[in-house]
Amino acid sequence: MSDASAPAQPTAAEVRAAAEAVKAALDRHLEAVERRTGEDDPAVYAAFNALAAAAEAYDERLYDRYDEVTPFEIPGADDSMPPYTGPDEPNALSVLIRRDYAVVEPQRLLAQAQRIADLDRDETADDTSAAVVGASVHAALGVLFGEFEPDEIASRHKEFGLEEGDSTLWVSATDELPEPGEWLSTPFDQADPERVVCRFDVSAVFDEEDLDEGDPDSA
Repeated sequence: MSDASAPAQPTAAEVRAAAEAVKAALDRHLEAVERRTGEDDPAVYAAFNALAAAAEAYDERLYDRYDEVTPFEIPGADDSMPPYTGPDEPNALSVLIRRDYAVVEPQRLLAQAQRIADLDRDETADDTSAAVVGASVHAALGVLFGEFEPDEIASRHKEFGLEEGDSTLWVSATDELPEPGEWLSTPFDQADPERVVCRFDVSAVFDEEDLDEGDPDSA
């Protein structure tokens, strides 16, 4: 009995069409690179994503039809951003950053935060104005992030008893700079993936994938 729920195998013509789409995407990518206007040209970014999508589609059809794979891999094809639809010449930009941390040494965090609070007390000579951290991790985090810039915490996280998780940075194009205070109540609600000019991701999963690819027993 045939399985009616199984996806239909692509035809030879569909595989051929997917291959032609890759060729066309390659041409468009090369043209965009040749005409690029800067390091982060959105046209090149869009052409890259289109090439990645076309290559992935061809690879899937080739495998489904002939049980063969392509000898190349385009980074980010599995989780690439949608095609860029923002302005060609952005008048403003937004930089969105997320960094995750685990509190792995609470006592170190508490001690560092109390040291900062004590220094503040000595400088102000006002016992009522300095925080007393005690055993509160919540209070310690407030002191830590109130004292240091996020980049400094990122570079010194072990010193504060923190362990890095994933992080990402999005550079998003906007038509104009928002009015002061306009988005402060909902700072991340307007993040539009289709207006992201470029992004930079850091994750241990990338290191694990590299190890898996080099391990003959991982297949």
